[in-house]
Amino acid sequence: MAATAAAVLTGCGGEPLKPTDAPNPWADRYENVASPDSMAFWAAYNVHDPCIRKFGDTYYCYSTDAAWFPPRPKDAKPDANRPRPKMGNIPMRKSNDLVHWEFAGYAFDSIPAEAWNHVYPISGRKTSRGLWAPFVYQEGDTYRMYYCLSTFGEKVSYIGLAESKDPLKGWQPKGCVVKTDSASVMNAIDPTIIENHETKQLWMVYGSFFGGIFAVELDRKTGLTLKEGDQGHLIAHRANYQVDNMEAPEVIYNPDTKKYYLFVSYGPLVTTYNVRVCVADKPEGPYKDYLGVDPRGEVNTFPVLTAPYRFENHGGWQGMAHCTCFDDGNGNYYLASQGRLQSEPGMMDLCIRRMDFREDGWPMVSPERFAGDAQQKLSQSNIYGEYEVIRIVDNYIEKELSDGQSNVLLEEEVNKSERVVLDGNNVSDFNDGVFTLTLKNTKISGVKSYIGHDWENQKQTVLFTGIDNQGFAVWGKKIN
Repeated sequence: MAATAAAVLTGCGGEPLKPTDAPNPWADRYENVASPDSMAFWAAYNVHDPCIRKFGDTYYCYSTDAAWFPPRPKDAKPDANRPRPKMGNIPMRKSNDLVHWEFAGYAFDSIPAEAWNHVYPISGRKTSRGLWAPFVYQEGDTYRMYYCLSTFGEKVSYIGLAESKDPLKGWQPKGCVVKTDSASVMNAIDPTIIENHETKQLWMVYGSFFGGIFAVELDRKTGLTLKEGDQGHLIAHRANYQVDNMEAPEVIYNPDTKKYYLFVSYGPLVTTYNVRVCVADKPEGPYKDYLGVDPRGEVNTFPVLTAPYRFENHGGWQGMAHCTCFDDGNGNYYLASQGRLQSEPGMMDLCIRRMDFREDGWPMVSPERFAGDAQQKLSQSNIYGEYEVIRIVDNYIEKELSDGQSNVLLEEEVNKSERVVLDGNNVSDFNDGVFTLTLKNTKISGVKSYIGHDWENQKQTVLFTGIDNQGFAVWGKKIN
């Protein structure tokens, strides 16, 4: 477990709890292990578009072919005697605790020919030289991996299927699931697989701002579409959807709420990337957002769960989206995504956050990354004290994009914290860690408090998360 797991906050009974020293399990920056010959030490580094699933007692992480390498000095001379480490496609990792990760190699030595032969002849030089956004699930004793080959800024794309009997080796391509070209309505990227728990139908949800998010039924026996050539039906897009990014769907089912949750990402992936969620009674839709809006209309949906942010004593994070959502089999849910350091947005850290569901069924995520923190029961007075609080609003920047993305450093677009004191004047209706918080004369009900890790200050402390009536996440962490 993480080093923080054994820490216990001081204070008991009706006393306010005080933050306790707890070292971070790993550093945010990784210049010293970023090069390809250090990939064995990448662990939670260089993770983009993650898919995390638990098979047996082990968590497995699969991600896009992406990595940050230190810039080569201008005066550096080539070293002919230094062989370049071999890199493959779809990096894989494993963990027993969601904190400490082991790099476990690549799923493929090269891009499957069937994908390359569709995309490259049409797109030529614009074809991605790596695979994107894998999704893995288990069907019986077989592991299925859905992977993408795409074209920067275009709809020439391919979602393929590979299978294996082992989650870390032996992946064999099994054919095309969906492919698109410049004449297609949708874009064949970012697959996620979800079962309708009543009908047992299997669905793939996929797509991007080229046409929106689609759902297509799969044949459980083959893992391919039930009807050959079927590209599915629309379930979501956003306002100005042909220009503004909406991508990276992830759908999960919560048996307690008996609802399906569609998580999507808005904005350029390096900068204002943010996660939103809608809910439905069936995985294939129709969905509704926090304000009761159908996401198939040309609208922007709420709530916003994650977005660029900055607490004190840290440079801040941006690119906080393309999430994977999963549970540990014991009723504990998590949301994980890339996180890019504002000081060096090419660096991609795996950011895993605890996810809780309000009484009305809406998910909320922790303000801080998970570090294996032990839980303890909190009383109302335990949570009293000074906090850093952030309202996670959506940021929109109009900057020149390259291939639909922006690589600028964010400045004012980052959500920043402010100091707030929690006491009996603004905390009410406390029950088993859940309470109503009044901020600036606005009441936020269903706020969840718990013990968590303060990465910026290397402390174990009290955290809280909620959603205000406009659909924006509200995050807090106790500092005094």
